[in-house]
Amino acid sequence: MNRIFLLLLGIFLVEKVAAQQRPVDGIIRALHDPSSKQVLVVAHRGDWRNAPENSLLAIEYAIEKGVDVVEIDLKKSKDGVLILMHDKTLDRTTSGKGKPEDYTWAELQQLTLKNPHGAPTRQRIPTFEQCMLAAKGRVMINVDKGYDYFQEAYAVLEKTGTIDHAIIKSSEPYEKVKTENGNLLSNKQLAYMPIVDLGKPAAATMLQDYEQKLRPVAVEVIFATDSALLRSNYQLIPRNKGRIWYNSLWASLDAGHDDERSVEERQPDAGWGWLLAHGATIIQTDRPAELIAYLRKKKLHL
Repeated sequence: MNRIFLLLLGIFLVEKVAAQQRPVDGIIRALHDPSSKQVLVVAHRGDWRNAPENSLLAIEYAIEKGVDVVEIDLKKSKDGVLILMHDKTLDRTTSGKGKPEDYTWAELQQLTLKNPHGAPTRQRIPTFEQCMLAAKGRVMINVDKGYDYFQEAYAVLEKTGTIDHAIIKSSEPYEKVKTENGNLLSNKQLAYMPIVDLGKPAAATMLQDYEQKLRPVAVEVIFATDSALLRSNYQLIPRNKGRIWYNSLWASLDAGHDDERSVEERQPDAGWGWLLAHGATIIQTDRPAELIAYLRKKKLHL
């Protein structure tokens, strides 16, 4: 009996330690810790340079590269299944044509995804549930293009036990989000992040409303020129212990301090370095491996 008890105790302790050592737990802690020096790296649509965008393979490759968050986009099938897809039509990224909402999930499964060069692959369109199961315990998921499906997406997060793995976001003002999705804003496990385009007239008011009424864990900031950022009140975010999310994807989102300048033009200090100097603590990129290497040299990424 003693041997059996010790064996069961050993199994319990091993499982408990394993549960406590999930890679995603450190990412979640860093996201919510204002004193953390870790700059979180977000892979835009997964590692789409090496796999079809918004595919399970792109998510897997991004995880292997060491990213903290994978950004995905949501659409819905004719029979109500949430799927991963960016465009309003199937044409660019799949072997199909037309709108995904005109197809049932079974019909969508007959299609294949295209690689970054538009060539066919054997990869299939994944569901949001499949995405969250693939990410579970390993990486956080940022839900983009998903405001219309927030409640349905939340049901999937509940089902898969991944509420704390998700960052949902929108460019809607605080009062609209509160009215339509107040139950999600009040859930402390679920991270909500507003997107503020500093080039829009209502940007200052929108940012101030969120910082006063919600104090989100992070704010995604978009700026087309340096002056748009520097003349804004973006410093409200770190003062309220939130993270600043910048996009280094292309020039219109970050005033040219982008992946192209950092990698192709070999000026990372003028690209990613400039974003860091202006408060970046989350960077979404199309060059996750290169950005992680750059941050590690600066001891800003594990």
